[in-house]
Amino acid sequence: MNLKAIGKWSLAVVFGSLVLIAGPVSTVQAEEWTPAGPIKLLIGFRAGGGTDTQSRLIAEELEKRKGWKIIPENVAGKGGVVMSGQLKDQPADGLSIGMAVTESYGYNMIASKKSGYTKDDFTFLTTTTGSQMGIYAKTERGWKTIADVVAAMNGGEEIAFGTMSPKLADGAFLLGEKLGVKFNIVTGLKGGKGIMNALVADDIDIGWGAVIQSKGVRSGQFVNLASGETKRLDISPDAPTLTELGLAYDFGAKFVLVAPAGISDAARSALTNAIQEIVRDPATKANQFINKSYSGPVLISGAELDAFISNGIEASRSLLEAASGG
Repeated sequence: MNLKAIGKWSLAVVFGSLVLIAGPVSTVQAEEWTPAGPIKLLIGFRAGGGTDTQSRLIAEELEKRKGWKIIPENVAGKGGVVMSGQLKDQPADGLSIGMAVTESYGYNMIASKKSGYTKDDFTFLTTTTGSQMGIYAKTERGWKTIADVVAAMNGGEEIAFGTMSPKLADGAFLLGEKLGVKFNIVTGLKGGKGIMNALVADDIDIGWGAVIQSKGVRSGQFVNLASGETKRLDISPDAPTLTELGLAYDFGAKFVLVAPAGISDAARSALTNAIQEIVRDPATKANQFINKSYSGPVLISGAELDAFISNGIEASRSLLEAASGG
């Protein structure tokens, strides 16, 4: 064989045979990307929540493993929209990244009149895990599933349904339409903690919870009445999904790390790999938190994540149209 004639083909030995591999194979391993300074990690939600906790645990482990200086900063508002609007204008050098939820680049982005960005303003790095979105109530009410709530409403009881975002308010409205009842939808509650506080105080009867209710469900204080995810909740497998009830929308979300558009492939790869290694490692506090509070690591990256974001945008447009009577 004339090796000079091979050109762009490279050689490999597999089980003793000489095999041609399409494309050039570099003889020099590419130098690993490292940040040129501290990395600012913008967190799209207030301190103390699940997004904030994950972000800070990942940041702590990145510093420990990589020696990178990570500076977390909470930039809360509009479900990640405020943070994303700020992040998109940062230099695309890998020194500014953000932590939000996929809806920050779906429903929240579309519904906000002044989001000031599109998905093309970002490079999506990786997800970490997914929510366990459910509709829940105090166990003492005696309800087991959402069907029991509907029965109470048909008996003349008014039900206040607490929501913490415009998407979930639309979901409550559409669910009522599907079930033939009209909830008193309470909006403007401050995140999952606001929902829980309102339930405990009996200011609302049912509400959305992404994970905050899980401890109370385990202790018997709360009960998940329905799953807002595409599958039943790990902690409450007897609670039907909204899809099973005829409302074919996903009200769950994935937690996602992003960077400004235009960062190098090397930076994207290095950041993604480093984060995923931490999230999947059972020895890290980040992994332990995700397994305890959610349903374990959910790692989506690259072209698959780009497609996931695009599909979420189309689904959000459909939901908005349905909620507006279109």
